[in-house]
Amino acid sequence: MNTVATLKQDYKERIVPALKKEFDYTSVMQVPVLEKIVINQGLGIATADKKIIDVTIDELTTITGQKAVATFSKKDISNFKLRRKMPIGVMVTLRHEKMYEFLQRLVRVALPRIRDFKGIDSKLDGRGNYTLGIQEQIIFPEINIDNITKILGMNITFVTSAKTDEEGYALLREFGLPFKNAKKN
Repeated sequence: MNTVATLKQDYKERIVPALKKEFDYTSVMQVPVLEKIVINQGLGIATADKKIIDVTIDELTTITGQKAVATFSKKDISNFKLRRKMPIGVMVTLRHEKMYEFLQRLVRVALPRIRDFKGIDSKLDGRGNYTLGIQEQIIFPEINIDNITKILGMNITFVTSAKTDEEGYALLREFGLPFKNAKKN
């Protein structure tokens, strides 16, 4: 719980004044905030093997510390052997303390464990949000490699209140996300 308080405190004491100065905000309320982190795993292979959804829910729950839920298909697609309301993915939305705790573990522990890691791309979505794709769930220390049956990837989306990509990029850079071309405005 102490690390969460330090990241939240770091935001209030260091990141807010830095961004306020960088973008010439007149009020602290203008400074962008990290609203939530959404972790999503698409599991097209779940149409053939139903147990994979349960295993993935357990893994994502272990990684995030919050119960993951299955996502379901919205319509029938015969080419993919997909029926409406079939489980095809797993997701979890983190906010507040759990969000800061996950962000801390991602930046300090999980990302450095990626082989030949040189940083992450700095392409945001146009509205100040960023999605990071990870190929293997085994970079998280909570996952026991001996129990893994299938290597699965995931998308981690950082949703911010930033109005522009520059503001969102600056916020995430200050939180410690290791962008490849860490440009300073």
